[in-house]
Amino acid sequence: MELITGCKLIIRSVTEDGRKFRPSDWIERISTTMATFGKDNRLHYSNDVRPGMVDGEKCLLVENSVKESNPSAFEYIMAFVKANRLQMSQVCETKISELSDSQKSEAS
Repeated sequence: MELITGCKLIIRSVTEDGRKFRPSDWIERISTTMATFGKDNRLHYSNDVRPGMVDGEKCLLVENSVKESNPSAFEYIMAFVKANRLQMSQVCETKISELSDSQKSEAS
């Protein structure tokens, strides 16, 4: 897949053959590796790699700029997607919303 600057990858919790991917918290696990703790002592996801909702489904959102800014993280994510045969698409505009704190705890 050719990456387009300013777009993002949407990685779904569904394998290429349509099965739900387990463990169900994989999105948080990957997002946490790029997160930082803020002054409020709470975990803050990076704008570049974070959980989000697309069409009512929790997905991993990865900015294409990560390939340049953090090549090792990008390679890790792409290897994870390939090894687990996860569905992935690239979008330049879509309705994406951040998970609220209550949605995060419900999704866990």
